Amino acid sequence: MADLTKILLVDDNPKYLEDVLPFYGYEVVCARNGQQALDILFSKDNGIDLVLLDVMMPKMDGWETLKSIRNNPVSKNIPVIMVTAVNDDKKMVSGLKIGADDYIVKPFILPNLLARMEAVLRRSKLYCAKPFENNVTINQINSVNSLTSREKDVLLLVTKGESNKSIADKLVLSQVTVKSHLNSIFKKLNVTNRTQAVLVAMQMNLVEK
Repeated sequence: MADLTKILLVDDNPKYLEDVLPFYGYEVVCARNGQQALDILFSKDNGIDLVLLDVMMPKMDGWETLKSIRNNPVSKNIPVIMVTAVNDDKKMVSGLKIGADDYIVKPFILPNLLARMEAVLRRSKLYCAKPFENNVTINQINSVNSLTSREKDVLLLVTKGESNKSIADKLVLSQVTVKSHLNSIFKKLNVTNRTQAVLVAMQMNLVEK
């Protein structure tokens, strides 16, 4: 029997996910603050496949914990999904640059979280098995090359955490046009949201990390 996927849940109130994730085939290890999480992750052979990291925690918040995870050779390649109550594009982009793999905003519905977990784990396993130019795939190269000049301008501003209104003002466009460009970008990059679009842009070195 294959080993269960092992999730490190870092949250000062983990009960809901601690109880429900095992029903979906995950082994769950809990840490109630960032320091506890680092103690687990920095141990060799910790077996952690994915970290669900809450942003607001005592002792050490999620941002500082993420920085430490990425700066340690034992844990730097473990995928991390940030869990936050604040839907702030600039903070999300900042977290992606630090090394977050995705975000889920509270309150979330469980199927959404499970889908994001599966997607991040799938990408992680794919990159480990088939490295290609720092994990950039041929499909991603073709997708980015298919963007129009204006779509690239919009995407660049998205990677800076700009809102639709701010993008519209800076590019002298209507917000409806910006939304149309974003829909086209998402379709071409085969993503569903701004966070995933920023990740592709970072993988393609379209934005400084």
